[in-house]
Amino acid sequence: MSESSDREERIFAEALAVPAGDRQRFLAEACRGDDDLRMRVEALVRAHESAGGFMAAPPAAPPPPAMTEAAGSWIGRYKLLQKLGEGGCGVVWMAEQEEPVRRRVALKIIKLGMDTKE
Repeated sequence: MSESSDREERIFAEALAVPAGDRQRFLAEACRGDDDLRMRVEALVRAHESAGGFMAAPPAAPPPPAMTEAAGSWIGRYKLLQKLGEGGCGVVWMAEQEEPVRRRVALKIIKLGMDTKE
């Protein structure tokens, strides 16, 4: 980095620490008649202020973990017993249905995203 850009960054950082009402006086003193430097620093300060506080807010909560099927887990009234196969659209499990009739069934679990045209 050049000495000029180091100076520009330093003045910019210091300008952010100065209250807005005193900033013009600070920039006049810090730039000491270098109008190009002052214009660049003022542009940086304006860009910083217009960016808002998008980084001040904490990030959104992480999404819940994806449901993973395993033998012994329940999906509704079906208890998964054994994985029978997997294809492009989903996974087929041998499951035991509890209600309204107790029986063994094949249960296809559609993969995420396969249930919409998007």
